[in-house]
Amino acid sequence: MSFLEIEKCDDFDLEIKSIASDKSISHRSAIFSLLSDKPSRIKNYLQAEDTLNTLKIVEKLGAKIEENSEFLKITPPKDIKEPDDVLDCGNSGTAMRLMCGFLSNKKGFFVLHGDKYLSQRPMNRVIKPLKNIGAKIDGRDEGSYSPLAIRGSKLTSFKYKSPIASAQVKSAMILSVLRSADKISYYKEPHLSRDHTERMLNGMGAKIITNEKSEIEIYPSLQPLKPLDIYIPSDPSSAFFFAVATAISKNSKIILKNVLLNPTRIEAFEVLKRMGADIKYIIKDEKYEIVGDIVVKSSKLKGIEVGENIAWLIDELPALSIAMSCAKGKSVVKNAKELRVKESDRIKTVVDNLQKCGIKTKEYKDGYEIIGGEIKSAEINSFGDHRIAMSFAIAGLVDGMKVNDTECIKTSFPNFIDILKKITRIKIGN
Repeated sequence: MSFLEIEKCDDFDLEIKSIASDKSISHRSAIFSLLSDKPSRIKNYLQAEDTLNTLKIVEKLGAKIEENSEFLKITPPKDIKEPDDVLDCGNSGTAMRLMCGFLSNKKGFFVLHGDKYLSQRPMNRVIKPLKNIGAKIDGRDEGSYSPLAIRGSKLTSFKYKSPIASAQVKSAMILSVLRSADKISYYKEPHLSRDHTERMLNGMGAKIITNEKSEIEIYPSLQPLKPLDIYIPSDPSSAFFFAVATAISKNSKIILKNVLLNPTRIEAFEVLKRMGADIKYIIKDEKYEIVGDIVVKSSKLKGIEVGENIAWLIDELPALSIAMSCAKGKSVVKNAKELRVKESDRIKTVVDNLQKCGIKTKEYKDGYEIIGGEIKSAEINSFGDHRIAMSFAIAGLVDGMKVNDTECIKTSFPNFIDILKKITRIKIGN
């Protein structure tokens, strides 16, 4: 089992240009390239295990992948190819759920599978609504868990009210009818989840309209869409680890360069600001998405209650829990039951590991309570969850930390350790 030992750090002043490319947009760029009949050009594609697995799936479906020093070129096949092997999604729920929607209307037979952690994540939230419009999908426990077998079929339009705000479910449903239905489909969610799919597909020529009530109209597009020509900015979810690192450290400052500033992706930064963090945005580009630099300085943090816009910060809550542990007073996270079904049960893993670090916590069904104090050095387990591993590596800047099972970091942020080494000393072991 791999591990990291992180030493307590002194102050730092850094400008970071190498934050990992956005994971969500990288996955979508690869998949959406198959909706065109012309080659797409993608610059700064994330070179991490999860997104590279998605690229391999696209290639197995018949696309031609070419890469040079400037961009990735994906030439789609005339028709989706039926693969002669299982499509490996690795650790990525995004890849598996989006591919369920995309492949459900394609001619052929497809099997999606992943690693031991992904195999335990529920897929029924996507499978059930897809089956209701004619998708032929099966898997373990009536389609609740992978491997998932898909026999492409003709699907009908829908009027679906989702019980949860999930960008993955929403994207799967949009992809299922975009090129197959003959009538407008309507999707409703409790509140707007991350909207990269709508933004990118509209940029490719699709017609997807969202109103202020989070109601989405999906117009069928039987003709191929325009190809992508996109530069993928830095991932705000990855950048957030170093925003927290700076906020909880003394006399420190960091500039995070060329970060995606989509409003549905920077909610964690906004929460950190409400806790008292000194954070500024410098907008540099708004062509496809809002992109700019984020400047963060050391700050005195105070406790906060978080219960709104959870879908916008679900991935950042583990790192935010580290900031809460260093804040003055009590913090509460609620309405976050979705944390139970991520790469690990993130409610339990956050609470258990913080307790090992001497922080007082309470676990709830849909969240947790944290009493801010002083994080103490401890030995914790990531349970194969990349965000737990990185969050507690950042916590180690306060008093040191040993984090076990850290190979998972490579799934989303392969140069995380290299950046962390610019701040403090790290021992790496097996």
